[in-house]
Amino acid sequence: MKIIGGIPMKGTISAQGAKNAALPVMAAAILLKGKRLKINRVPNLLDVVTMADLLRSLGAEVHFKDHEMEISTPGEISWETPPDLVRKMRASSLVLGPLLARCGKAVMPLPGGCSIGSRPIDLHLKGLTRMGASIELVHGAVHARADGLKGCRIYLDFPSVGATENLMMAAVFARGETILENTAREPEIFNLVESLRSMGAFIEADGTGVVRIQGVDDLENATANIIPDRVEASTYILAGAATNGEVTVCDIIPNHIDSLLAKLEEAGASLTVEETSVTIHPSGRLKAVSLKTLPYPGFPTDLQPQVMVALCLAEGTSVVQESVFQSRFLHVSELNKMGAKIDIQSNSAIINGVECLTGADVLATDLRAGAALVLAGLAAHDTTYVHHLGHIFRGYENMEEKLRKIGANISILPSEEDFKGNSPLLRA
Repeated sequence: MKIIGGIPMKGTISAQGAKNAALPVMAAAILLKGKRLKINRVPNLLDVVTMADLLRSLGAEVHFKDHEMEISTPGEISWETPPDLVRKMRASSLVLGPLLARCGKAVMPLPGGCSIGSRPIDLHLKGLTRMGASIELVHGAVHARADGLKGCRIYLDFPSVGATENLMMAAVFARGETILENTAREPEIFNLVESLRSMGAFIEADGTGVVRIQGVDDLENATANIIPDRVEASTYILAGAATNGEVTVCDIIPNHIDSLLAKLEEAGASLTVEETSVTIHPSGRLKAVSLKTLPYPGFPTDLQPQVMVALCLAEGTSVVQESVFQSRFLHVSELNKMGAKIDIQSNSAIINGVECLTGADVLATDLRAGAALVLAGLAAHDTTYVHHLGHIFRGYENMEEKLRKIGANISILPSEEDFKGNSPLLRA
């Protein structure tokens, strides 16, 4: 991506459906036996295509057009997942729970995804074992069996989003009641809860971190609606902050991004928050702030790289402490190439604000780091080239078109490296 920066962003952007909500809802379709699930507001992303291909490999029919998806799952499905698809993304692990509940067995290679540190699925496996599954790791793959899962009480050592989702789906067919404690409380969790309820599952989740699931024998045809993508929306709000522009992001749920809005206000940003939109107004140079990434409702780790761009240009010294992923500072060296002054001390980034950034050749090492480098390019003087766009296409639909709409001078320079696999088809 070639970006000629230094232009304040001005205009309105509509948020896409949430990637991290759509993927588990798609995985939940495995639970349907000879039924169909219609899903509205599905973003057209590489990860969504990968999950659709994974479901097809198990025997499901998947039709996807104009952000609407319909998944029909036959009475008999495969329980063995193809390694080439699973290793493409971390969210592939979400099929393990529903496959085990549905088929009584599952084989799944350990999943791939972004290189942002260790992301083991031991909490998933520990919970499934508590429900009566026997699990072995054989040549880098999970082999799971269960002669009918049993409801039980499971306390999660960490409020893992993926483990919460996987165990909720597995518990839908478990005998008796399953009680999950210390669960994740992200909005995407409750989107999955509502989707499972629409299929006929009995789930109680009141936002306290306790989820109760009463097992059922079968589910029904259903329609699910995906919530707005809070990370994508926040990224475009931060595009306004980094360029001292005026950007409105609409079709969102503002209280899902309260932690970001609070930090921006603390930094001196001028914001207008309405029922389904947020506008950031020009407010001059921001002030330094400090933050720590935490599970929801704390500051999201998925926004740490993007907010760091705004703090690079803030007046004073900011401290960003990363407490979720230990390797989520790979973008720092790339930002420093552009003139940022960031030092890493253990799990903290010490950011001494500079007045401007300068264009450079930079490399996207993961999805959110890639988004951050695009924001840095928008704010920087001169021209920036962001390489390895495939990471960005995993989470942002039509990013360059949306940014052009608010004034960005962006062009995509096709190369064999950037456009491997399905990404050019997604953008067609």
